Amino acid sequence: MRTVEFEEYGGPEVLRVTEAKVPDPGPGQVSIDVAYAGVNFADLLARSQGYRVPGLPFVPGLEVSGRIRAVGPGVTELRAGQEVAALTAGGAYAEVAVAEAVTVFPLPEGVGLRTGATLPTVLPTAYALLHTVGRIRPEETVLIQSAAGGVGTALGRLAKAAGAGAVYGVVSSAAKAEYALGNGYDEVFVGSFRDEVRAATAGRGVDLALDAVGGETFRDTLASLARFGRLVAFGNAGSAEPWTVGQRELNPTGLSVAGFSILGLAEADPAALRTIASRAFETVADGTVTLPVTAEFTLETAAEAHTLMNSRTSTGKLLLRVSGS
Repeated sequence: MRTVEFEEYGGPEVLRVTEAKVPDPGPGQVSIDVAYAGVNFADLLARSQGYRVPGLPFVPGLEVSGRIRAVGPGVTELRAGQEVAALTAGGAYAEVAVAEAVTVFPLPEGVGLRTGATLPTVLPTAYALLHTVGRIRPEETVLIQSAAGGVGTALGRLAKAAGAGAVYGVVSSAAKAEYALGNGYDEVFVGSFRDEVRAATAGRGVDLALDAVGGETFRDTLASLARFGRLVAFGNAGSAEPWTVGQRELNPTGLSVAGFSILGLAEADPAALRTIASRAFETVADGTVTLPVTAEFTLETAAEAHTLMNSRTSTGKLLLRVSGS
């Protein structure tokens, strides 16, 4: 089978297509004939910095859609030929991928393989940020960083569906702002946002803020909260030094800060992930959320997908079109 791997860390040019033996599923696992693989920012971090890479060479990729090829010992609730979406621990940039059965989800009725590939990381992340960790309540105001990305697109739609009073987004360009405004956002700020948020909320600030950027963006997001506001940090796309926050910042106005990682949840509590994912997938099946695929690539052009995502000009979801698509 074909895979995309890297043998050293570096830019997109280190990705190369290779031939590998088709893997067999172990106990509690399934193998999947991959139709599509999602491209995520974590894949770029793996390639450039070794994020969650246990050793080299390494095949990146955290999510796939496809048909189950084989089930391993002990797997009873899944069957060969079933159309599924799956969260993997790597290895998704391949014609056949292996995943733990607990992170393999049968596709809801009416959801195809192309749409299915957009679901395993983006949608459960967005749902958990709003409902499980952020605990959004009707009429609350929400501020979302990276509003035009995959998670940002889902967050805008989910926040509106949850009854948010106003949904504000932050992006890096006017084109991204226009895109985000079509996905549930009431107002989108380009670049700077701290003063703009205060102005939009008559000086009050927002009730809930979701930050995937880190660094100075995190600090300005914290400063944009209303009294008793909550901030959920779920990434460090800016690759800044890890942030710290303490009593001086939180106590005067009763602020709260939390964190979330879909990969961490998959490792620590896959049962909780399944619960969140099943609820999240329902929002696609009932039409509440759609995640537009804005670009497709092949395994041979995976480096181009990484280049596009790294340029910070992409919107929506990027996919690799693999076999059987």
